[in-house]
Amino acid sequence: MKYNHLFVSLLFLILVSCQESNEKPKLGEWRVALEIQDGKELPFQVTWVESEHWIIKNADERIDVIDIAYHGDSITVMHPVFEGVFKGVYTADKIEGSFIKPSLDRVVPFTMVHSEEPRFLVREGATQNVSGNWEMVFSEASEEDRYIAKGIFQQKGDKVIGTIRTTTGDYRYLEGVVDGDILRLSTFDGAHAFLFEAEVKDSVLYGNFYSGNHWKEPFMGRRNENYELPDENSLTYLKEGFDRFNFSFPNAEGQIISLSDARFQNKVVVVQIMGTWCPNCLEETQYYTQYLKEHPSSDLEFVSLAFEYAPTKEKAVKAIERLKTSVGVPYPILLAQYGTSSKQKANEKLPMLNHVLSYPTTIFIDKQGEVRKIHTGFNGKATGEKYKEFTKEFEGFLAELLKE
Repeated sequence: MKYNHLFVSLLFLILVSCQESNEKPKLGEWRVALEIQDGKELPFQVTWVESEHWIIKNADERIDVIDIAYHGDSITVMHPVFEGVFKGVYTADKIEGSFIKPSLDRVVPFTMVHSEEPRFLVREGATQNVSGNWEMVFSEASEEDRYIAKGIFQQKGDKVIGTIRTTTGDYRYLEGVVDGDILRLSTFDGAHAFLFEAEVKDSVLYGNFYSGNHWKEPFMGRRNENYELPDENSLTYLKEGFDRFNFSFPNAEGQIISLSDARFQNKVVVVQIMGTWCPNCLEETQYYTQYLKEHPSSDLEFVSLAFEYAPTKEKAVKAIERLKTSVGVPYPILLAQYGTSSKQKANEKLPMLNHVLSYPTTIFIDKQGEVRKIHTGFNGKATGEKYKEFTKEFEGFLAELLKE
């Protein structure tokens, strides 16, 4: 009887332990903090609506994440398109682990806590207001890394939302605060984790931009309501000596697709240079997919050329198939390159262009096979009016080409 009693007691403890270790994280609001350089944290928030459903929140952006798996007290969370994965150990109120991007060999520690605490804690009320447009420059002292940008911010009290546009796209939906005279903004979209921190003095910003824990660069900005970036339609063009754009790359099934194929002849063709790892490319792909649903035409073809940093062809093809399935892309996505997303290598694959400045880049070809316009970058919904301008211009220009 003594041994039987001991056995029952041990069995009870094991069962209780298993039940406790398998208790899923609580539903509701969670605050996530990635550990980056200089002892700083890069925060963002998620809502856990079901045990296998996250919603990542950045200002007005909402990203559904439903690829969540449990094993004992371990948890794995994957974005529906990007390869970045959260791996950690969980309890009902806390998760600790790493955000991993295997192809880039990047690992960022994180802590996630069930809490309604804000993204950034404010220690004192805002003494500065950053609402408006800002003329910005990053890495100004470096000839190689220097680039210009435009900050677009809206502030209410100490809360700030907005984005930063560059000549190659935007830095997504940014959300944060002004704490005294310190501006803090962050975003996490499943691929990129960005933190901007700056001192605000006399309508000037001085600060640092952090991308994950692998990149840091200085930036400064001056308030300038009339500032605008160079025209996106003037940055990329056919080099002298070339009068046509062409490509020849395999699709996911290994079939070589070329612009000279019969399917593209006597049609308007939109060629998207992109990568499945690129958030701006994802948003542009979503827009193009929706456009085709709303404006079907037998005289119009879309095709994407994917430049992938995945280390193997198999992984690159898998990333393409994941994107096509998740978004419902109806047009071919060709594998132009794998093993690196280097723009220099992309230039070698597309020698008729003066350069590949940005992922994405869109090339408009008319029914006679002539390049009519090349648009560099993509201004997503976070840019507000600029996004509306882009869609109006895009749809109007395609309508003109289709009428010819």
